[in-house]
Amino acid sequence: MRVVLVEPGLILRKTVARLIEEGGHQVDSFSDSEQALAHVAAHEDVACVITSLEVGPICGLELCWSLRTLAGTVRPLAVIAMSTDRAGRGLGEVLDSGADDFISKPPEAVELHARLRVVERGLGLQRQLIREADTDSLTQLLSRGGFMRRAGAAVAALAPQDLLTALMIDIDSFKAINDRHGHDSGDRVIRSVADVLKETGALAGRIGGEEFAVLMPGHGLGSAGVVADRIRAGCARLRVPGRRGPIPVTCSLGLSAFAEGDTVETLLARADHALYAAKAGGRNQVMSAAGRQLDRVS
Repeated sequence: MRVVLVEPGLILRKTVARLIEEGGHQVDSFSDSEQALAHVAAHEDVACVITSLEVGPICGLELCWSLRTLAGTVRPLAVIAMSTDRAGRGLGEVLDSGADDFISKPPEAVELHARLRVVERGLGLQRQLIREADTDSLTQLLSRGGFMRRAGAAVAALAPQDLLTALMIDIDSFKAINDRHGHDSGDRVIRSVADVLKETGALAGRIGGEEFAVLMPGHGLGSAGVVADRIRAGCARLRVPGRRGPIPVTCSLGLSAFAEGDTVETLLARADHALYAAKAGGRNQVMSAAGRQLDRVS
């Protein structure tokens, strides 16, 4: 586990850092709380922060609060406050400021190691809950929320010269599949299309009943169109078992390339508009946001 230690005293900082390392953890030590906060923000693999309350320029309670705000609900991060003045600090105030635990300083080795083991167990459960919340149970693709969070991070990290294309996919005549073959068969169709998307290795999510989204960093419309048509062809080859024999499957797809000023929402909205144009144009085809049907390559 990667731990950040914030302690202004050199001797105590070295002592606690050595104890953390003896527990089998990696430690990054800081005397400056502002630098520590920036470090945690830049390194998402930091799992725990142990901070003295007597730090600056950001005071200990404010640092705890800032760390909790930084972690939000989707980043597993434990915060342990540390102080020589336990009696003078209301434990409730410390915990209400965002700390998960409190330890007196200098900490005893046995107690510190035990508390870090508790942190590891808690973070493991938190990661599992986040994975479950971000995963669509039917397809094991990303859920809508998980996809939007990952896509938002991808868009935020784009440099001006970077390429990014979004793809929206919808299973054609899905209501008719459910009506003719039953909802169990419809679920099998959804899972089968999801398996085709997994083969691309791209960021993919199920964002509606029979609707999916794919984000392709590094791809413009040309190369993304090749991937999209492979998805279309792969879906067209599916023959899913149904109540009345094999179910033929086709999908309509819409593409949109990232433009300056786009958000995830505007990018997906254009791809969705292209998807509906593909539906209106006869289904089982790929359309770009520019209103052009892309040539089939497979």
